Amino acid sequence: MSQKIDYGNLMHEAMRGLIQKVLARVADEGLPGQHHFFITFDTMHPDVELADWLSDRYPGEMTIVLEHWFDALTVTDEGFSVTLNFGDNPEPIYIPYDAIRTFVDPSVEFGLRFETQEDDFDDEDDDDEAPMVEMAEEEPKPRKEAEVVSLDQFRK
Repeated sequence: MSQKIDYGNLMHEAMRGLIQKVLARVADEGLPGQHHFFITFDTMHPDVELADWLSDRYPGEMTIVLEHWFDALTVTDEGFSVTLNFGDNPEPIYIPYDAIRTFVDPSVEFGLRFETQEDDFDDEDDDDEAPMVEMAEEEPKPRKEAEVVSLDQFRK
């Protein structure tokens, strides 16, 4: 048994499971209400499948939007495939969950970002370090300054 709990990888697994459940629901029922997704992924991931002209145009990373028009959304345990329209040119894409860098639903101010400590600490070369996980939900609203109210105006 390992000497420590790998919280970073456990969180990544849970977050990818959440994305899988959300996308599976959308594949079955469509996008509810104003929901839509911005999904940024690593185009150089070995299991990503996309047209050569797209990987040439977006070396490194690409962001797709699932909102108004998308087709053939298929969700598996390893990733998802979808056909998107690029300038009246429908293109199928396959994205494994491991390739996802960010998943954002701006309609409800929800977002997930996958990072590793290598991204933050380029000078440290420790493969045993757990990945960093950042989750964002609603941004806190700025607080107003306190206001003193006299209760005399409410007395009878």
